[in-house]
Amino acid sequence: MQKELIVSDPEVMMGKPVIAGTRITVELILEKLAAGETVEQMLDAHPRLTREAIQAALAFAAEALRADVVYPVAETVVGTLGIGRELASHQ
Repeated sequence: MQKELIVSDPEVMMGKPVIAGTRITVELILEKLAAGETVEQMLDAHPRLTREAIQAALAFAAEALRADVVYPVAETVVGTLGIGRELASHQ
């Protein structure tokens, strides 16, 4: 089961969700994929990482984002005076 592949322990990586038996965080996997690293590159760089673990990390992140909390994304817009102001993006 994929849920068994993701664990959280306050003694490991400050309690961040990690791949079981490693110090590889879900956050790191997401960052690497977002930066354009391929699954194959991640597997080569981390011999204890598996495709199934990467899929479990993605499933964990998707489930975490299904929460009822809204996360507004802010953009900084520079006005004509060069002063930045925050605008929440609308979906």
